[in-house]
Amino acid sequence: MANLTLASEMKAQVLEAFNKPYVLKNLPLPEPTTDDDLLIRVGAASYCHTDAVLCAGQMRPDPPSFPHVGCHEFAGTIVSLPASPSTTAKQYRIGDEVGVPGRAFHPCGACFECLDTSRDESDYKGYSVFCPNAQNSGISRHGGFSEYALVDARQIALLPDTISAVDAAPLMCAGLTIFGALKRCNLSGEQRVGIIGAGGGLGHLGLQFADAMGLKTLGADAADGPLRLAKSLGTRADIVDARTADAGTIVKTYGHEDRILEPGDMGLDAVIILPEGQAGFDFGMKLLRNHGTCVVVSFPEKGFNVSARDIVFRDIKLVGSLVGSNATLKEMLQFAAQHNIKAVTKAFPLHQLNALVEEYHKASGGKLVIDMSL
Repeated sequence: MANLTLASEMKAQVLEAFNKPYVLKNLPLPEPTTDDDLLIRVGAASYCHTDAVLCAGQMRPDPPSFPHVGCHEFAGTIVSLPASPSTTAKQYRIGDEVGVPGRAFHPCGACFECLDTSRDESDYKGYSVFCPNAQNSGISRHGGFSEYALVDARQIALLPDTISAVDAAPLMCAGLTIFGALKRCNLSGEQRVGIIGAGGGLGHLGLQFADAMGLKTLGADAADGPLRLAKSLGTRADIVDARTADAGTIVKTYGHEDRILEPGDMGLDAVIILPEGQAGFDFGMKLLRNHGTCVVVSFPEKGFNVSARDIVFRDIKLVGSLVGSNATLKEMLQFAAQHNIKAVTKAFPLHQLNALVEEYHKASGGKLVIDMSL
């Protein structure tokens, strides 16, 4: 199918400096530079905590140049293919609806990450979302807060028919990240997992994913809005207020339910840490049974204080988790479609991105999305 006839310019929300509002401007349509480059018309673009960190100038050592178009979780429709498409690009057609996570735009294809196919997170030789030399859409290069965006055919995935662009956009980072974190927990049905920060963008999707996986789930949060959101989802998860709940009491309660007598064996098999505060990290660690796994997703600027006693005497495994491979992206989308897992969203038109940012700082939970149809 021939490429569509397009205008030479597009509207985009750009950052012109750190700690400044976005500015709506006309920019030239991006031009492809490789046979993997596809042009999409953006249908929806979701706001992530990382967007706020970037805007504050804290994405070191890789801040963008200005002017910069943010957003690394978006979705849209392919409108242009390369003249001589690569093997991967040939899989797509004009009109295909695709989801776009930000990572791994133009990976180098030559580093250890790109060539390693031994890990579960590997895609195929020559491509990795963990390539340190790749660009990241919305972070080190322009992203989705624009009418059109250039994407790498190797980083995207076709959307199932039941998932709209507005529903897909939050799944491209929040959904993929929490799904990947749950996989890192390495649990099976009936085991227990805790999601600390359960009412936020990642957390409330995590509650739904964990529930569909059959896991016994504890969701914890420390703000009224997110707690209400977590409780409203209708999952089987136990939702607790971390400001008032006692981790020791929770552990003993689960020990009684599981008919476990040894104190060290009581508690959760894994916890996922989403908040950036030390209190959330400590609360999660106290919930773990001996030999449990703590999966850290958040990345506070000053890091976390970790007890050596937990690591040595309790044999707690501490691992990090960053998004997921392209294969995991496709698995997550199919799983979300099968189980009707969707983010709770509030939509704004492109010209109201700054109003969306103001809403984000109210920390009400869920996901905020730019809907290009508005």
